[in-house]
Amino acid sequence: MSVTYVTVELRQLVVTRAEAICEYCLIAEEDTFFGCELDHIISEKHGGPTSAENLAFACVACNQMKGSDIASIDWETGELTRLYHPRTDKWSDHFWLGTDLLLEARTAIGRVTISLLGLNQPDRVLERQTLNRRYPSAAAKRRME
Repeated sequence: MSVTYVTVELRQLVVTRAEAICEYCLIAEEDTFFGCELDHIISEKHGGPTSAENLAFACVACNQMKGSDIASIDWETGELTRLYHPRTDKWSDHFWLGTDLLLEARTAIGRVTISLLGLNQPDRVLERQTLNRRYPSAAAKRRME
């Protein structure tokens, strides 16, 4: 399967809209070692278009963990639950920043997204803690409200 080319203009629109932070974990691109990239929220594999409505800005760690997944099992309920969708969901409806910079879930969508993307794996939490007052950034705080 070939990957659709993303124009410079479309990439800039996605980055600007996201304020250069990962739309999943909210880390600023400038604070990541590997940077950020564009994510097809619904992957091309599943028929998702390469359009502004279907693209998110994601850090490499979130994007690699997400892959082409669109859902996972919520082990609390045993039900298949869709992942957080940055274009249609409000971050603060599904997550909050808890003690020691752990990302906490408000909903089943939050639970499966935290689990599948490994948002609270020790290295991810340590990364946020090491940023010492840079996380959350002002842009991230706006999404957390």
